[in-house]
Amino acid sequence: MVPILDQLHLQYAIQLAEGDSVEAPHGAVRSRGVQHGTLVLEIDAAVLFNIVATLRDQHAFDMLLDVTAVDWPDAPLRFEVVWHLLSTTHKVRVRLKTRVSAQDPTVDSLTALFGSAGYMERECHDMYGIRFRGNADMRPILLYEGFHGHPLRKDYPKQKEQPLVPYRPPQSALVR
Repeated sequence: MVPILDQLHLQYAIQLAEGDSVEAPHGAVRSRGVQHGTLVLEIDAAVLFNIVATLRDQHAFDMLLDVTAVDWPDAPLRFEVVWHLLSTTHKVRVRLKTRVSAQDPTVDSLTALFGSAGYMERECHDMYGIRFRGNADMRPILLYEGFHGHPLRKDYPKQKEQPLVPYRPPQSALVR
């Protein structure tokens, strides 16, 4: 294993009993492992910001690659929100996962740590309806204003017709 992954794996290497969580340096880590050379940590949503800040500041995970979600419609915590981080220094990745309910699909925003998170969080909100607490700009980025629903949710009706939106000419500030 890459030395930084060894270090992180040991940091979170408290043996986990199935279903238990442990107190890691910044809160609860529900599970940890390595998949395809990537350290995977399943964490409580409440400690996301602190764990990402630690990974960035102490372990050189300086690039947020992706924010996405997985819809598990039959699970009590329906949505699994997933972040991928890269250390450009150590050339390794970390995947963080947390679960949120369908009734309140909200997690903390990482825009204070990574400016690029704003766009990725908007995309995740468009597609799954996940809300990001602290992201001040949750306008649609892939869908248009007036689009109803979230098309990557498994219960989204594929045959649904969306309302037509009248053509709006480009704003002069965006036209060259």
